[in-house]
Amino acid sequence: MKHLLELLDHTAARWADHPAFGDEHGTLTWGQVQQAVQSIGTALAQQGVQHRPVALYLDHEVPCLLAMLGTLAAGSFYTVLDTAQPPERVRRITDQLEPVLLVTDAAHHDAALALGLSCPVWDLTKGLAQPPDPFLLQTLRGQAIDTDLAYVLFTSGSTGAPKGVAVPHRAVLAYSSWAAETFDVNETTVFGNQTPFYFSMSVTDLYAALRTGAELQVIPKRLFSFPVQLLDYLTVRKVNTLYWVPSALGGVVRWKALDYTALPPLRTILFAGETMPTPYLNYWRAHYPQAIFANLFGPTETTDICADFADDEPLPIGRACDNCGLLVLTEDGRAAAPGEVGELCVRGSFLAAGYYNMPDKTAQRFCPNPLQSHYPETIYRTGDLVRYDGEGLLQYMGRTDNQIKHRGYRIELGEIETAAFGQPGLQSCACVYDAPGIDWYCFSPAARNWRKRFGPGWKSGCPPICSRGSIAA
Repeated sequence: MKHLLELLDHTAARWADHPAFGDEHGTLTWGQVQQAVQSIGTALAQQGVQHRPVALYLDHEVPCLLAMLGTLAAGSFYTVLDTAQPPERVRRITDQLEPVLLVTDAAHHDAALALGLSCPVWDLTKGLAQPPDPFLLQTLRGQAIDTDLAYVLFTSGSTGAPKGVAVPHRAVLAYSSWAAETFDVNETTVFGNQTPFYFSMSVTDLYAALRTGAELQVIPKRLFSFPVQLLDYLTVRKVNTLYWVPSALGGVVRWKALDYTALPPLRTILFAGETMPTPYLNYWRAHYPQAIFANLFGPTETTDICADFADDEPLPIGRACDNCGLLVLTEDGRAAAPGEVGELCVRGSFLAAGYYNMPDKTAQRFCPNPLQSHYPETIYRTGDLVRYDGEGLLQYMGRTDNQIKHRGYRIELGEIETAAFGQPGLQSCACVYDAPGIDWYCFSPAARNWRKRFGPGWKSGCPPICSRGSIAA
């Protein structure tokens, strides 16, 4: 295969009447999904978007999924924007992306216009009403190759400019194949989707479902504040597979919600995006002793949780998944010895193409393999410090930079500092990560105090040293 919509073609041909995408408003079959994708793809193709980026300004619901796949049908690639983010950050992303269209709906039309982008604002309902043009879509598909981009996903940047990770069809095809085979995803699987579509974890739910005919149910965000209602929703929708960030799983643990409601029919529980506290894992395992639990580190590594862990014992990252190569490199570019700490680097088909419109950043992270001098081979330097333990499992040891993970999101503390430096009268500042809140302290020569905490409570007084050893001036 060379194009992700080949997965949809095969699935719709075999499982046309099988439930495909659902949310609180209803569920579509695979046949209905294919029809909608072809309509949207035809309408977008008529706008001349081939090989150009399309931004999607839509909520975390089924129409956004249809727009994502419709963009691929038009020979384009997509970026999903967070409609809840401040307009200033959305504009920083679109300035980097330079989209040819901003796709939205009636609920967000005014907000989309208020962004003031140079590209047209396009209503998704136009696409859904468009009769498909099979010849046009087939022509675009025939011109596609597997290194064409599928999407650009933006993460936090240390300089204040978000970084767009450019991911080709080839990488998603390889990753979804591994995920479906490893976790036995099939037509009986029902994903309970928690992660937003601008978050990399959602790739597993969407494209594993597209590959196998599994069902994907999008869970309303508000339910994560009401764990018992959340579990009831999973039961009614017959969800049997979760891939959530640990903080979402932790909400159920903190309320002991599994003790007070009928248990959803879960058989696979995956987690990634941040460290899983071992007590959380043990609580879930106690209620689902027959389920498969797996810790996925990034898009490329996984470990099956099949041994007992004490509540104070950290979980390992694990081993490389199939068809993905891992290197642990020291600062001087050699392979780390067993037990020695080094930077985790990745090679293989899962890699992104680089950062969109950021050649300097791409060269820093996507670089030649120092252990391979005989032919060109690109590796990705993750910035994660790891070491192998006595059982050959990778243990996470920290970061080489100031990036942190908070509720599954990659956040560069430098981006927060850059935003703080833009405030008038500010002499110096430093951002300090203090889970579960993020603190930024601003030292103003006029006020002579440290102020504002993002999170519960307030702090006063000047801390003598900031995170990562940065002195607070």
